[in-house]
Amino acid sequence: MIPVKDKYQLRNWELVSINPNNRDWSGFDYFNFWAVSIQSIIGFSLIASLYLLYDLNSLVVLSGTLFAGLIVFFLTNLIGNISQNSGLPFPVILRLSMGFNGARYLGLIRGFIGIFMFGVQTFFISKSLGYILRIILFKIDSQLINHEFFLIFFFGLNPIDWFSLIICLIIQFILFTKGAGFNKNFIKFSSIFIYIGLITFLLIIISENYVALISSLLLSTSTENFISRNNVFPFISVVGTMFAYFSILVVNFGDFARYAKNNSEMKIGNLTLLLNLVLFSLVAILICLGSDIILSQRSITVDRLLTNPNDIIGKINDNYLTIISLIFILISSASTNLIANYIPSQNTLINFIPNSLNSKSAGIIITILALIVSTFWLSIFSQRLSLSIFDTLASFLGPIFGVIIADYYFIKKKKINHKELFYPEETTEYIYNGGWNIKALYAVIIGFIFSASTIWNVNLLHLQTFGWLIGALVSYILYLLLKK
Repeated sequence: MIPVKDKYQLRNWELVSINPNNRDWSGFDYFNFWAVSIQSIIGFSLIASLYLLYDLNSLVVLSGTLFAGLIVFFLTNLIGNISQNSGLPFPVILRLSMGFNGARYLGLIRGFIGIFMFGVQTFFISKSLGYILRIILFKIDSQLINHEFFLIFFFGLNPIDWFSLIICLIIQFILFTKGAGFNKNFIKFSSIFIYIGLITFLLIIISENYVALISSLLLSTSTENFISRNNVFPFISVVGTMFAYFSILVVNFGDFARYAKNNSEMKIGNLTLLLNLVLFSLVAILICLGSDIILSQRSITVDRLLTNPNDIIGKINDNYLTIISLIFILISSASTNLIANYIPSQNTLINFIPNSLNSKSAGIIITILALIVSTFWLSIFSQRLSLSIFDTLASFLGPIFGVIIADYYFIKKKKINHKELFYPEETTEYIYNGGWNIKALYAVIIGFIFSASTIWNVNLLHLQTFGWLIGALVSYILYLLLKK
């Protein structure tokens, strides 16, 4: 008879509890983590747009953004406490409530989402590198990029694009498989480097256009009638939009919480999300307004205020400034790719086949699959139907979170049997029914239906940004009712 512990294949040094000596993340490290999470092109454009393009009250945007940050703070502390206390990553924590097989397959959903987004993000990172290479080639010989070799396209990409894509995948694989210590330092470097770059650029703008910038800020941001019935729905909309932006980081926050020195450092660090939101919002607004002033001074007309860094760079049309800006974009995008996509995918893949995979082999799988996603991004995956399917898959994350919290805090009473998580016996509770906790699975599916309905039901589209929270709440309540 095959022993159960062999049947479930649970042993892997990448997944066991972190050595206390390696728990070295301080509050400042989590400040850097949250800084990196928002220092992306999407984060910059989203925040700047909320303040400048949608005619919203600036105090409503600020309060809504901070309220969303508080929700993220509360939820990440809830799930982070589990991993900080146990030293275990998200997919192993998932074994507590879902069972061994449930954790393998439901955890893989987070892995697929991460791999898909890793491929998409890498595609756009490679575009930035491609722009730099084109500028260099143009400086060498202005006619070189018009050579027929560079006009050969395969899946919408020419040789420069393919070279950039392959290089970006290889560099990320090399960097991201160097270990947890290097990852922490890379996140710290990226956070500080990007903030220094943004603030330096802002100071240059302010020094030359101080009066015009202040006037533009006063004209572009409204703060009147903050306490008004008309601001209720905009406030709710901002809260939902900003929470949806951060929601992908919440369910697997344990992958990073396990490295915290102690619970206090993690909570203090998570609270710095609010500081990052205020600081980054201010910098983003001023840079967008300052860039608009510079474009006006150069008699460059634009249809609207630009809030996308790539659009701003393209309009300024300065090769040296463009290269510097693209380097900042490369680093910020790579670090965001690391925390939001690569590490979650790596851990869930290892948990799926723990006896066969390690960080290197899992990284190879992620890189190959990301190459496939990047290759077909333009032709298939960028289409609306494909994105809707991806959003539907992501609707599982909230319900999974709800079940984990309900099970750990109210059913398991914060107790974990570490030995049985990796060496189960027939009588252990984590086996449930053939490795599946049927009640947890049922709660997740029902929560998923509620969450996904905000995507596919046209009457519920206005709730789509709250789909994660709705699914989490439904699964949380349902699981408690089933277990009680």
